[in-house]
Amino acid sequence: MQTQTLKVVRIGNSRGVRLPAPLLAHYRIHHAVVAERTAAGILLRPERDGRLSWEATFRATGAEQRKAGDEFADFAAAMDDGLAALDR
Repeated sequence: MQTQTLKVVRIGNSRGVRLPAPLLAHYRIHHAVVAERTAAGILLRPERDGRLSWEATFRATGAEQRKAGDEFADFAAAMDDGLAALDR
């Protein structure tokens, strides 16, 4: 693990640490960080917005349908839409 010493600076009436841009980019930190007190010290991590990615949404939806016992619930509704009875 690589370490870097950062200087504590005055920011208004407070004190803070400026994080270098490459460090922020590496951890995809854009607007905010979450500071967590741990036994080893302060842990800074990116704030997550809680939204699922498309892949995670797809997996969660599939798991929900399997839990309900019907993987093809929407398929049955589409098959009963009456289109098969139409003259072609």
